Amino acid sequence: MKRIMLKLSGEALAGEKKTGFDEATVREVALQVKQVVDNRIQVGIVIGGGNFWRGRTSEHIDRPKADQIGMLATIMNCIYVSEIFRSVGMKTEILTPFECGSFTKLFSKDRAVKYFEQGSVVFFAGGTGHPYFSTDTGVVLRSIEVDADGIYLAKAIDGVYDSDPRINPNAKKYDTVSIDEVIEKNLQVVDMTASILAKENKMPMVVFLLNEENSIVNAVVNGRINGTIVTTEGK
Repeated sequence: MKRIMLKLSGEALAGEKKTGFDEATVREVALQVKQVVDNRIQVGIVIGGGNFWRGRTSEHIDRPKADQIGMLATIMNCIYVSEIFRSVGMKTEILTPFECGSFTKLFSKDRAVKYFEQGSVVFFAGGTGHPYFSTDTGVVLRSIEVDADGIYLAKAIDGVYDSDPRINPNAKKYDTVSIDEVIEKNLQVVDMTASILAKENKMPMVVFLLNEENSIVNAVVNGRINGTIVTTEGK
């Protein structure tokens, strides 16, 4: 495996506070990603914005404006996490689909690949740059564009279930599931737009629990996945 994309939940980075950042949690993520990079695996990162903004729940804000606020939340997350990564000895770059002054650089595939090959962790902030598309769609789109080998989804849940395990105590967890079944049963690994994009471009995904000891290293470097592998093969 040469290049992977890691999707981090904004809420997960907030720890027990549920909002903002928990520095101990972010530093632990940074130390794990450093081990991945030290194993000569190139890492791209997309971070959700839920620790700052859940605009879709408001009826009083226009959807495009709410989504723009969410894009800015992901940029704040990437700037913060990037700095924590640097503090443990990694090189980082932040790319966005629109100009942000001197805060970030404008995304292009050539620029991203150049940074990967220079050994930098590349943060893809700002989503797709358009409303109505989530960071789920953003991570799949960028993964396809930069020829990633797979997407690793670090979540607050330990895999993919046939129903919500927080509501249904008898929910069944999948060790492996095809993207066709994810779409057919609306299993919500990522949103439907992202799922179809992953299917059409044969982009595999892995879902695992972030807040488990060495979860990122185990999944990416050691191949020990306690969550769910989403395959691009048929059912």
